[in-house]
Amino acid sequence: MRIGELAERAGTSTRTLRYYESRGLLPARRDGNGYRTYDEADLRLLRQIRTLQDFGFGLEETRPFVECLRAGHPQGDSCPDSLAVYRRKLTELDALIGELTSVRAQVGAQLARAEQAREALVAEAEAPGGPAPRCELTTTEGTET
Repeated sequence: MRIGELAERAGTSTRTLRYYESRGLLPARRDGNGYRTYDEADLRLLRQIRTLQDFGFGLEETRPFVECLRAGHPQGDSCPDSLAVYRRKLTELDALIGELTSVRAQVGAQLARAEQAREALVAEAEAPGGPAPRCELTTTEGTET
């Protein structure tokens, strides 16, 4: 099949396929007229790349999976190098989850403090003789608006 058909079947663009070719992930075979030609094995490579990228893997992280398929394995993740990439990605994701959990806790604590401060202001304003409620916005230069 030609590049346009492969791109359509893989759900990508011909430009992307040429980029993958330039990165050595997609073989560059040419017919007698100089047109790029591809087969079903190339489509499998592309589907593997696209699936991994949908999961957040970088293009270089897909290389061991592509090489595994090219070596004739039925799945791109049945080789040791592919498994190592999975392990690294899980470690990376665990670290990101930890960071996000920490940030979430900080934002939650800040929200709780802000709600308590607001409730105190409302209670103070409702008290007889209390100050009139007001809201002040400050610009980055420190002047009120």
